[in-house]
Amino acid sequence: MSEPIISTIARQRRHTLYFLRQTREFAPVFLDTEVDFSRIGEIRATRRISPVTFVLHTAARVLVRHPEANAAILDGVRPRIARYPGAHGKLTLDKTMAGERVVLSVVLRDLHTAGLDEIQAQVTRLRDLDPDTAPEFSGVRTLHGLRWRGAFRAFRKVVRPLERRAAIWGTFSVTSLGHRPVDSFHSVGGTTITLGLGQVVDRPVVRDGVIVIAPVMRLSLAFDHRVIDGAAAADVLAEIKQGLEEFAVTGVSATANGARR
Repeated sequence: MSEPIISTIARQRRHTLYFLRQTREFAPVFLDTEVDFSRIGEIRATRRISPVTFVLHTAARVLVRHPEANAAILDGVRPRIARYPGAHGKLTLDKTMAGERVVLSVVLRDLHTAGLDEIQAQVTRLRDLDPDTAPEFSGVRTLHGLRWRGAFRAFRKVVRPLERRAAIWGTFSVTSLGHRPVDSFHSVGGTTITLGLGQVVDRPVVRDGVIVIAPVMRLSLAFDHRVIDGAAAADVLAEIKQGLEEFAVTGVSATANGARR
């Protein structure tokens, strides 16, 4: 049997390694549901807007109504919780950095007041960024350049304070593998609520007692049980589902019919 090739982990993956060490403190619980994308499909027939954008838009409006979920915890002897008035979404991106394929993330701020087209413009711009030069990833590049010894301490010093957490990790996370044949995707994004998107595919659904074929997306929600309980997380997921299925667009802005105003 041939010997394995053993090498040091690439520096470009250092931020992912440190992130996963940090999230070991989490107590994740996973929920999922199916979303009928018929209404959104009608909108996408005339406008180039990604499913991720619809989820960012809808989830932000739901979470500002649930401050207990739009929150972060600093655990310890005397745990503290920060509840944020605005919804800031962390979006994960599949990138190649210095020749290494990695996952990176960027926070889109104040999504609860942003219109659909505005959010899509941000998503498109972020997907086109070069991680080796874009200022949005300067902090990651700095981390990669540090010596291994002490680098994780530097990482924790930046990400742990509740006062900075929303700016660095957002107040909720959205991640998607819907561009591949993946039905369900469960992930912990470092925030109390993380939403995972699968592919949109035609499936049988029941409407008024009749089985029809409709585009359906499986949507997962991971929540940190230290911050909220299952019933509260289920409320959030149910309202996001309703908001997506009853999505309404007016001009360049958008609202979710299912949302309570």
